[in-house]
Amino acid sequence: MIDPVNNFKIPEEWIVRTGLAREELEEKVASGMIVVLSDGSVLKRGYTTGTTASAAAKAAVLSLKKKTVDNVSVPTPVGLRAQLEVSEASQGRAIVKKIPNDHESDITRGLEFVGEAREAEGIRILGGKGIGIVKRDGLQVPKGQPAINPKPMEQIKAAVQEAVEELGLSGAEVTISIPDGERIGKETLNSRIGVEGGISVLGSTGFVEPWNDHLGEMRGDLIRCTDRVVLTTGRIGMRYSHMLFPDYTVVMVGSRISEGLGYASGDVIICGLPGLVLKWGNPEMLEGSGYATVVEMLKKEPEHIRLKEAFEMAVEKGKGARIVVIDRDGSVLMDSKNES
Repeated sequence: MIDPVNNFKIPEEWIVRTGLAREELEEKVASGMIVVLSDGSVLKRGYTTGTTASAAAKAAVLSLKKKTVDNVSVPTPVGLRAQLEVSEASQGRAIVKKIPNDHESDITRGLEFVGEAREAEGIRILGGKGIGIVKRDGLQVPKGQPAINPKPMEQIKAAVQEAVEELGLSGAEVTISIPDGERIGKETLNSRIGVEGGISVLGSTGFVEPWNDHLGEMRGDLIRCTDRVVLTTGRIGMRYSHMLFPDYTVVMVGSRISEGLGYASGDVIICGLPGLVLKWGNPEMLEGSGYATVVEMLKKEPEHIRLKEAFEMAVEKGKGARIVVIDRDGSVLMDSKNES
């Protein structure tokens, strides 16, 4: 049984421990909405802000011509369909709430996303109230633009395109807003990285992972059970780690690199984007530098001494682990194996 969100093959013994009928479990796993843990626990995924925004945008367009829009199905970046209820839809305006999940610190659960649509030529997506504005260089979204990352922007446009084709329109302009976004944004790290006035619309898969303490047990089990392991920091790292190191077991540890190292033995590689790997090496590398993010530093001063120092500190912290820092396209930026 394969988890379609992260392509993880769920061990048979984990499946047995759930106590669920196989047909029922297969259906739930196939939907992408659950994660099975090593002790048989089943945790619920949610939908990202990108998926929720996509649903609000599509529902808004459909409501231009349809009297009733109770729910919508939208595509996700991993190829699955997401089904969301629409709490209100009429005359080009629709509201979709971000569904609850088992993520212990997801402060965006229950947020209302509002889509407002009008007929237009082609597809155009605008950020309204409650969506932050990027104020610094070095992020995925250009300075001055609404903080809707590229993947969710593609997802939103695809959802709107579906609605446009269903209604036979030539196009639509949709403004997405989050009425409570400015308040919630103040509880996030947005202001520290240069996003102001609201939250960011994110999501590389379309699904929110339930990264609570129970998943620490699963990571530990996975790491202990192999003598060749890659500890990676996120989904981009996971994708390229599989390609770069096909003979290794790849485990996503997020920011808990030290914890993952504590479980590991044998041949260990730490692979991920610079923001987490280098800041793990030196958590204070940005202090007094004038840069808000590691990405910004890399973009503007790729030879900055603090980048080299943080990498050397990561190598030391790794206690023999190979340290590989990659770019978002999978190209290797730094590799301790190649150091002279």
